[in-house]
Amino acid sequence: MTSSMTALVSAFARAYHTEHSAAPVYRDPLARRLLSDEEYHNISQNMVRGIGFFAPGFQGTPEQALHHVVDHQLAPSPLGRAVFAERALENALRLGTRQYWMLGAGYDTFPYRRPDWARDLTVLELDRPEALADKTRRLQAAGLAIPPEVHHIPADLAGSRWAEDVLRHPAYDSQARTLCSLLGLTYYLPQEAFRALVARLGSLLPPGSALVFDYHDQDAHRGDASQRQIQLALGAGEAMTAGYALSQLEELLGEAGFLLYEQLTPAEIDDQLFAPHNRAEPEHPIHALDHVCFCLAVKPR
Repeated sequence: MTSSMTALVSAFARAYHTEHSAAPVYRDPLARRLLSDEEYHNISQNMVRGIGFFAPGFQGTPEQALHHVVDHQLAPSPLGRAVFAERALENALRLGTRQYWMLGAGYDTFPYRRPDWARDLTVLELDRPEALADKTRRLQAAGLAIPPEVHHIPADLAGSRWAEDVLRHPAYDSQARTLCSLLGLTYYLPQEAFRALVARLGSLLPPGSALVFDYHDQDAHRGDASQRQIQLALGAGEAMTAGYALSQLEELLGEAGFLLYEQLTPAEIDDQLFAPHNRAEPEHPIHALDHVCFCLAVKPR
C-alpha cells in the first residue's frame, strides 16, 4: 500500500472544505487535484455511512451528514495546523528563514500552491519512500511540476538514518535559518522516537530556527472527538501512540536546545484561527478537537 489513509483523508478534508465553504479557514485548491474521482467518492461515501459513529442520532440528508463529519471531525486539525504553520512561516520569512523542511510531508501542497513564498526558500519534503513516490505520481497526474527549489528526501522519521540523507543532500545548508513543520506526525511516533527526532533536529539546525507541530495532550484518551480520531487512525492501520503534558513537552524541547515560544490550546485555536469562519458561516461552525494543541518552538540565537 503506497497511500496513507490518514493522509488521503486529510487531503479530502482540505479539498471538501475549500469547495464547500464560502469563508474557508484555509483554502487549498490543489488538494482535490491530488485525489482521483474514485478516491474522493469512496471517502465521501464511507464518511456518510459512518455518521452513526461520528454523530449518534444525527438526522439529515447524506450531504448534510458529510458536511457534518468534515466540519466536526475531519477538517479541524488539518485546517488549523496548516494555518498555524503558514502563519509561523510568514513570520519566519520576515526574520530571514531560508529553508523549510516538511517532515512527514504527506499530500501537503504548500510549495505548489504558494510559489510566491516557496521561490525564496529551499524546501525539503521528507517522508517514507513509497509516500513520496505516490505523491510524485499524483503531482504528475495533476499536471503540477515539482519546482527546482523543492527536494524530496525519502526518510524513516522513526529511525536515525534520515539525518544522514539530509546531511548528504546538496540542498542542505547548515547555516541557513530553517523552519521545520511536523504536521500530523507526533501522534504516530512513540515518545522516545519523537524525543530522538527533536534532538537530531536540534543538532542539525542553526540558531534562529524553529519547529511547528500539533500534538495530543496527556488526556486525549478522555475526549470524545480525540477518541474518534484515535479509532479512525487505528482502523486505517496507523496507531496514534503518544500524548504530552506541557511540562513534559517543554523538557523534551529544552533538552534539544529549543524553547517553547507559542502553544495554542483548543479554545485558543478556536479564538485565533476559526472565529472568522464561524462568524461568517454560523450554520457550519468548526471547532478544534478536544485535547489537540499546536506548538511553535524556537532555537535561541
